[in-house]
Order: sequence, then structure tokens, then C-alpha cells
Amino acid sequence: MSEELDLILADTEDTMGKAINHLETELTKIRAGKANPTMLDGIAVDYYGSPTPINQVANISVLDVRTISIQPWEKNMLAAIERAIMAANIGITPQNDGVQLRLFLPPLTEERRRELVKKAAGEGEHSKVAIRNIRRDAIEQVKKLQKDGLSEDAAKDAEKTIQDVTDKFISLVDKHLAAKEKEMMAV
Repeated sequence: MSEELDLILADTEDTMGKAINHLETELTKIRAGKANPTMLDGIAVDYYGSPTPINQVANISVLDVRTISIQPWEKNMLAAIERAIMAANIGITPQNDGVQLRLFLPPLTEERRRELVKKAAGEGEHSKVAIRNIRRDAIEQVKKLQKDGLSEDAAKDAEKTIQDVTDKFISLVDKHLAAKEKEMMAV
């Protein structure tokens, strides 16, 4: 029984860790006024008939705080990358000079910063909901074990451990959100 309980606890912590990793990935996509190549993650280019991430068909580099340079490995990909960025609707219009694309990030207004903070808070809330759902599933598994013969004390201890792990991960979400808000609100 305790092996199954340990497995449930380990699986719960691992899955909650994945929820935090997802939150970190989503927060990097929310731009904070600084150019970051990860802003282009998730944008796929039509590369000879198959959707391919931009970073697999071009060099992406940050020229300065507000400029990203995209230099395709094949010159004929320039137009396809430009179309993909426009279709992704990330709020930036690429500048094509025939050799490379440049993305100039406009400075963020106070209103836009607040919108981005709300968006980050929404992502954080999604992560918290996911973590709570993981907790609920883990507690249900513990209750099934209790029906199969696990002692009531062991079940209560396991539920307390699951709650402690949940609290730890929820506070981690709050820390990530606070750091992102501080980054976004810095002028």
C-alpha cells in the first residue's frame, strides 16, 4: 500500500511541476517591452508544405532591447516567415529588407502594460486551476486506496502531504506572477 501511496505523491508533485513549467513557458511569450526570441515560439512557417517553427528555418537574434533580427537560411523563406508572423498576430509588423526581417517592438504604454499584467494573471489562474485539479485527482486516488484497505491515518497523512505540495506550487505560481508583473511595470 505505501508503495502505491508514494507513487501517487511522486506523480502528483511531478505533474504539478509540469504545470509550473507550462506557466513559465506562457509567461515568456508575454512580452515585457524587451525583445526576446522566445516571443516567436509557437509561430510555424510553411516550409515546403509542412509547418515548421521559425527557429528551425532561420537565425533569430536580438540586436538591441527593442529589435529582433530574423535571417532565413534560405532567401526564398523570407516572404513565408513574414506571412507567418503577420498571421500570428503578435502585434508587431516585420520590416523586410530583402535579406532579413527586423521586428521593432514599440515601447509599451501604461495601458498596454496593465493589459499584459492581466493576461499574465489569467495564465497564473489557469495554472492554479490545473494544480487544484491535480490535487483533487490525487486525493481521489488516496480515497480509493483507503477503500482497498489503507488505514484512515495513512490516508489523512497523505491528504495533508498532497495539500502541502499544492500550497507550495500555488505560492510558486504567485512568485512567478509577481516577478513578471514587476518586469512588465518597470519603465
